[in-house]
Amino acid sequence: MSSARRTPVVLLHGAWLHASSWQGWSRCLMSRGFAVSAPRWPGELDTVAATRADPSGWRDLGLAALTAHYVRVARSFDTPPVLIGHCVGGLIAQYLLGADLALAAVALAPIPPGDLNRLVVARPAVPESPGEPARLSPREFRQFFANAVDAGEAAALFGRHVVPMPLRLLGDIGARSEPGQTELTVATGNQDRGPLLLVSGQEDRLAPDTMTRAMYKRYGDSVAVSELAQFADRGHSLVIDSGWPEIADHVLGWLTDHGIRA
Repeated sequence: MSSARRTPVVLLHGAWLHASSWQGWSRCLMSRGFAVSAPRWPGELDTVAATRADPSGWRDLGLAALTAHYVRVARSFDTPPVLIGHCVGGLIAQYLLGADLALAAVALAPIPPGDLNRLVVARPAVPESPGEPARLSPREFRQFFANAVDAGEAAALFGRHVVPMPLRLLGDIGARSEPGQTELTVATGNQDRGPLLLVSGQEDRLAPDTMTRAMYKRYGDSVAVSELAQFADRGHSLVIDSGWPEIADHVLGWLTDHGIRA
C-alpha cells in the first residue's frame, strides 16, 4: 500500500531521550502498516553521540517553540495523524488532539500542565548556569528514569538513548519554578476531538501515576473518548526498556478497538 494512503503516526519523544529511542516502536507500527515518523526536535542532531557532544543547537528551545514545531508536523499530512508521545511529548500530543490536529492521541507517562507539577516529588538536579543544558548523570537516570529495571539494563539504556535537555524547556515544563514560565493549556473539554489514551507506570518518579490520574479526571466533562491504562512495576523508561513491547501491544490493541487501522 502506498504510504500516502496509510494512516500516519507521529512519535513525539520526551525529555532526555533522542528521537532514535523510537526505533523499536517505529518498526512495530510499520509492520502493522502505519506510516510512521519520529521527528527530531529543532536543533537536535541526527545521533545520540552528536547531540551529546554539541547540544548548542537547541540551547534556547522552549515549550512554545517545541509545540509550534509539532503543530507544523501535524499539519503537514493530508489527513490528521495519530500522535504517540512520551513525557513532554505526551503533553504536546494532548494539546494537539484538543486543538483538533490529530486523529487520536496516546500520552505515555505524560508530563502534565504546570499546575499539576506539585504532585511530582522527585526531580533531578539542574545546572546553575543558564547557558548549560540539563544533563542527567547515569546515577540520576537510574534513580529517576529507569528505577524499575535492573542496574545493568539502566546503564545500557543510558548509553543508547540519553541526551542533554534544553534548560529553557526544563523550566517551561515546571521542573523548576520561574516567574513568567511558559505553560501549555490543554483543551480537556473538547467534545469533538478524537480518542485519547493516557498510560502511566505505577513506579514512575518523573510523571507519577497520581499525576496521570489527576490529568485523566480533567477529561471527565468531555463526552469524547478518554481512557487510562496503568502498568504495575513500570517506570518512566517504559517506552525504551525491555518491557516496551507490552506497552506497544496495548496501544495497538487500543487503536484497533477504536477503529483506527493502517
